[in-house]
Amino acid sequence: MSDCIFCKIVAGEIPCRKVYEDSDLLAFHDINPVAPVHFMIIPKEHIESLQDTHARHEMLLGRMLLLAPYLAKEQGLNDGFRTVINTGRGGGQEVFHLHMHIIGGGGPRPL
Repeated sequence: MSDCIFCKIVAGEIPCRKVYEDSDLLAFHDINPVAPVHFMIIPKEHIESLQDTHARHEMLLGRMLLLAPYLAKEQGLNDGFRTVINTGRGGGQEVFHLHMHIIGGGGPRPL
């Protein structure tokens, strides 16, 4: 989507502090962190929210979940971390491109 900030980050139009990238996923640091470590994993494909996923996204969603602990450990989160997926306006989603927050390294305040 041309007006989606995360799609613009994927396209390289907006810079980010990249944590990881492959052909399907991108992980980068949140610009408004709520803890010492706060990054997001997003699919490169524009999917508006978790509510908009289908059976064809099963592998992609699984890869996001499996990547989270690997990247968390790389970022120094050896004692654990939170994962948060805000879904829809009622769920606190602000950017309407599916994304999973990985948060840790201190007492994170609620999102």
